[in-house]
This record gives sequence, structure tokens and C-alpha cells, in this order.
Amino acid sequence: MNIYSSKKKWKRWLAIIGIIIIAVSLWYSNYLVIQISKKEQHDLIVWADAIRHRAQLVQSTEAFFERLEEEERQKVEILAAATRKLVSAGDNTEDLTFYSSIILNNKTIPVIQTDENYRIINATNIDFDIDTIPYLTGELKKEFTKYEPITISTYGITHYLFYKDSRHFTQLKAYIDDLVSDFFSEIVINSASVPVIVTDTTQSTIIVSSNIPEELRTDTTAMLEMTHHMNAMGSPITFQFGNTTNYIYYNESPVIRKLRIFPIIEILVMIVFIAFCYFLFNTSRRSEQNRVWAGLAKETAHQLGTPLSSILAWVELLRNSGQEEIAEEINKDAQRLNTIANRFSKIGSTPKLEMADIGVVVEDSINYLKKRTSNKVVFTVNKPNHSIYLPLSTELFEWVIENLCKNAIDAMDGEGSITIDIIEEENVVNIDVADTGKGIPRSMQKNIFNPGITSKKRGWGLGLTLAERIVEEVHHGKIFVKSSTLNKGTTFRIILKKSSLLSEIND
Repeated sequence: MNIYSSKKKWKRWLAIIGIIIIAVSLWYSNYLVIQISKKEQHDLIVWADAIRHRAQLVQSTEAFFERLEEEERQKVEILAAATRKLVSAGDNTEDLTFYSSIILNNKTIPVIQTDENYRIINATNIDFDIDTIPYLTGELKKEFTKYEPITISTYGITHYLFYKDSRHFTQLKAYIDDLVSDFFSEIVINSASVPVIVTDTTQSTIIVSSNIPEELRTDTTAMLEMTHHMNAMGSPITFQFGNTTNYIYYNESPVIRKLRIFPIIEILVMIVFIAFCYFLFNTSRRSEQNRVWAGLAKETAHQLGTPLSSILAWVELLRNSGQEEIAEEINKDAQRLNTIANRFSKIGSTPKLEMADIGVVVEDSINYLKKRTSNKVVFTVNKPNHSIYLPLSTELFEWVIENLCKNAIDAMDGEGSITIDIIEEENVVNIDVADTGKGIPRSMQKNIFNPGITSKKRGWGLGLTLAERIVEEVHHGKIFVKSSTLNKGTTFRIILKKSSLLSEIND
């Protein structure tokens, strides 16, 4: 009879359903992450196209600005040539008028004419009074020496013509600088929360970065390693800026990375929660089982008490009537029933452990079984020559030995040998109970101590369960299948720890 077979099936089906739920959750979560990632990449490509168009606009504006700059320089050169001609025109009124008109028509380019000692002779389109600043020196000279001054030598006299960019040109220059700055700022702002690194043509100089941790931005080596990692994730986006090719490296946003690991974290939390609930349920169930066991044992002991008292009274009557032999045999069985009642009574309460010789306890159990077992079963007890005293509940431990031997007799179909070896070690005592029976299949060995597990056609499968409870809960030891071979036999091992047992008896 196996009352756990349906339970195992339900556990198996529940495990399969749980695995399916986890697999579906992972698949769907991964599907959502892929869709969001594709949308993110699409937005990034759209943004990159906008960057390309903006770069083209900036490039065109810079080209236009360069043409304006060239035109202004040409104007200055014409102005310088006109100044030279004006100085050397002499009495030629026509030339004088023509060149004077060229100089007077200069309404934009700031020009300062000085002598060879940099004393200001004349100035046009300036924002200071030459009467208060007679010489071109200091910051003013630095401002007007951005371009090489034009030298005018006439009749052995040397003059210099200093000039700088016109106000309109300066304003355009500031506009271009702002445009370039805004362009790279736009790269940073509009990168859709995606980590972005922009490099130059060599791919070794980082121009700007976005959504990168602050501690990494100052670490050039780490940033370059990050670009290599990004390059492995996907090819960089290129765009032309000026005469150079720039590269935009990108990676998944932190949100996508968190979404990828979120299902795993969620499932781990579920597993921990389920395991915790299962542990609480098992603990509660085991506690309930213990109460049921205790109640059943006490009730069994109570129920046996009444007929035992009656049987003992009948024994006395038989003795008084002269049937001493019959009375003695019935008395032995009555005493055996009394021992069984005491065992159940102790199962339902906390038994007291007393010092006993483990070898004597085992031999007493075997001697009792020999008288009630077929002669075809051979019992052998191997023990040390000296006594081994351990704190035991003698009646309960004899029950363990009897249950193991009865199971062995059933496994051997009433014919074979049972060998009990008592082995003393430094901290433990091992009791091995070996038979020559049918053996236990490997698939059953882990569950052999569960209630209801039995190979008999009739039986509840409680003998080994009781043995386990007596060894582990009463004596704080351990019992397990040491070895088993089909059609050759099985060996059970009981381990009793000396230290724990001694502390128990002392308490």
C-alpha cells in the first residue's frame, strides 16, 4: 500500500505547471524587452538622421562664414592698397578723390593707422576716442594684431595699418560658435536616455558623451573600452562635421538592461517566497503529525491497559486452578502486550533516557525474536568484547531493532540470515542491520521511511516510520539505508552520537 503515489503525481504535475508558468513569463518578458529595444533603436536612428541633417546645416553655415571672412580680408587689402595710393598720389586730384572715396566708404571694418612707433595717426569704425588713447599698446594692440598689420612705406616713412574683424563678422562668428555648441549639446540632450559617446575620425578622441556615469567620464581608458563594447553591440552611426567623419557609439538604455533582469529577479523572489511558504507548511504539517502521533500512541496505550488488566486477572485464576503452565505462557504474552503499551505510551510523551549496554539491549531483542521466528532465519550479533554504555530508552530502542528484523524476515520470505554489527568509533556508535533479502529499489530508498511506503500486500508501512522517529527524535541519532542490492540484501545503519546522548542524559 502506497498512500503517497497520488501525492507524488500531484507534485509532479504542479512542478510541470510551475515550470511552464516560469517559461512563459520569461518568454513574454523577453518579448516585451525586445520590442522596447527595437523601438529605442528606431528612435535612436531617427535622432541620428536629425543629427546628420543638423551637421550638414552647421557645415553649410561654416562654409558661408568662411566666404564672408575671405571677403572681409579682401576688403582690408583693397583698403590698404587705397591708402598706399592716397599717400603717393601727389597732385593727381582724380586719384586722390578715387582712393579717398574707397577709404571713406569703409563703414564696417575697424582700422587703425599708426606710425612706426605705434602712435595712432588715424582710426575708423572704432569705439574709443584716439585723443584719450594716443598709442596702440596693451590689450588694444593684442585685439588688433589678430591679423598681420599692413605696412605702408612712402618717402622713407613707415606706417602700419592694423585691422580686425568687423562687428557684423564678429557677431556672425559668435553665432557660429553658439551653433556648434548647440549642435553638440543637442547630441547630449536628445539621445533618448541612451548611453552615447561621440568620437572624432580616429575613434580615439572623445568629443562628447551622454548618459554615462560621472566617474567614468574622467577615465579616458574606461571610456575607450566602453566604445569597444558598444561597437561589439552594434555598428556606430557616422556623420560628417566639417571635413571630418565623426562616430556615434550607443548602447541599450539602463531601463532596458533593468527590464532584462527583472523577470529573473521576479522569479527568484517567487521561488524564495514559495520555498518559505513550503517550509512553513511542512513545519506546521509535521507539528500536526507529531500531535496526531502522540495522541494516537497515548490512546493505543490506554486502550491496551483495560484488556491487559483483565488478562492478568484470568492468569491468576488459571494458576489457582492448577494450570500453571498455561498461565505462565499467557502471562508472558500479557507482559509482551504490557511492553507494547509502554512503548506507545512513551511515543506519546518525552521518554527518560537511562544508561544501558547497547550490546545487551540488541541481544535481548534478538533473543526474543529467535523464539518466535522460523529456524530458517539465522541471527548473528557482532559486538566489541567490552560493554558500551549509552543513554537509551531501552523499550523503544528494542522496538527499532525488532521492526528492522521483522522487515528483513519479510524481505527474505522467512529464510536467510540477519547480521547485526555494533561498531564503536570515537564520537559515535554505529549499528548495522544487514539481511539477505530482496533488496530495496534505488527509487524507493529516499522515501522508505515515509508512512504508507511498504512492499507488503497487507500493512500500513508504519514500522520504519516509527523506527526513524525513535532514533532521530528520541535518541537524536540517524537511521538510513547504508546499502541495498536487488536480490542480494539490504543494510540499515543506525548512528548514535555519544556527545549528544551524554548531554541528553545529563540534562
